[in-house]
Amino acid sequence: MNDIEFQSPETIKRYQEERLHEALQYLADHSPYYRRVFAERNIDISQIKRLEDLEKLPFTEKKDLQLYNDDFRCCPKEKIVDYITTSGTLGDPVTFGCTEKDLQRLAFNEKKSFECAGLKPGNIVQLMTTLDKRFMAGLAYFLGLREMGASVIRVGNGIPELQWDTIKRLQPDTIMCVPSFILKLIEYAEEHGIDYRNSSVRRIIGIGEGLRGQDFELNLLGRRIKEKWDVQLFATYSSTEMGATFSECEYGMGGHVHPELIIVEIIGEDNKPVADGEAGEVVVTTLGVEAMPLLRFRTGDIACKHVEQCRCGRWSYRLSPLIGRKNNMIKLKGTTLYPPAINDVLDNSEYIENYVIEVSTNDAGTDDVLVKISLKNETDSDVIKQLKDSFRSRIRVAPRIEILSSAELQKILYPPKSRKPVKFIDLRKGI
Repeated sequence: MNDIEFQSPETIKRYQEERLHEALQYLADHSPYYRRVFAERNIDISQIKRLEDLEKLPFTEKKDLQLYNDDFRCCPKEKIVDYITTSGTLGDPVTFGCTEKDLQRLAFNEKKSFECAGLKPGNIVQLMTTLDKRFMAGLAYFLGLREMGASVIRVGNGIPELQWDTIKRLQPDTIMCVPSFILKLIEYAEEHGIDYRNSSVRRIIGIGEGLRGQDFELNLLGRRIKEKWDVQLFATYSSTEMGATFSECEYGMGGHVHPELIIVEIIGEDNKPVADGEAGEVVVTTLGVEAMPLLRFRTGDIACKHVEQCRCGRWSYRLSPLIGRKNNMIKLKGTTLYPPAINDVLDNSEYIENYVIEVSTNDAGTDDVLVKISLKNETDSDVIKQLKDSFRSRIRVAPRIEILSSAELQKILYPPKSRKPVKFIDLRKGI
């Protein structure tokens, strides 16, 4: 097999080192930002020969993209054929441009990711993601499916009634959406007598939320979906900045890297690489990007790298499900947490309609967590006590809980101009 993902680790490493050399030369020739960095720090890119040599290079952070956005562009503006924005750390969004070559690269990336999840030409995929609002992911999925010869149904997000009507009419075998929306689809189907278990859908590809824990077993959200609907579940991890996707294969043992597109480092608190299998921050160097390539970009996401061969035969290293975001770490009553641990408890509480997690700094200077929830139905039971007991049994500590109406919570969950629900709000001082 010619696919580099199935080659030996040594072959993959040599290949990535060749691509790294090309990427560094491209930056030196075309990037105003990186030319300036190389000159200011007296960096000789000819000395960066191995992946291990990346340590000699500085990191790129999101604030750099925001402060010097135009300086990252490596091509004339007239070559940009698509503009994308992503959230920034300093308030305003960061703009990314894609050339025609970049869109072809995105199509290749998603084609490989969909193949990893078992898709082939002829599959019918219902996209429950937006293709507008300057959102990269929906466009990338569409391009990748078209490249591989699958059929695409562009429904967009939300509206369970429309989703089920489309499934009934067009018989997709695969749907792609945020995993927690699946529970709303199931709930709608049960309330309206839709026999969803015998529908045409056999595979669900999740985006934006994890479905597995660090042991690769389904987490609470994944189990709730699987118990109700016995379909194949696949999780993916991606971001606008890296222009690449880590997709699970059928064995669900982490997201496979595509070595042609990205180099991944896992960095510890000391900014040094951690041992394989240990948790650290995901740092990426993009390969083959024409408009805005990035060198050692700090994603802020915490994960582990797994290098042993996967049962699918691929030797390309895999990323574990995300543990959390570096800046989102919470220290609640002496216990270290990441938001996904709180999400798991809330997602497994069937009486909760929706929720938002707010973290702030209390008078003592420590983290305070307030979970705002809306309920599916009015109830006489002590929901707050019940939920606090669930938190204590699963994560040892319980946050403060506040019950809001559905309308009140919706306003917090979907702020103006947001393209997706905001379930985590960080109000801490200095964050």
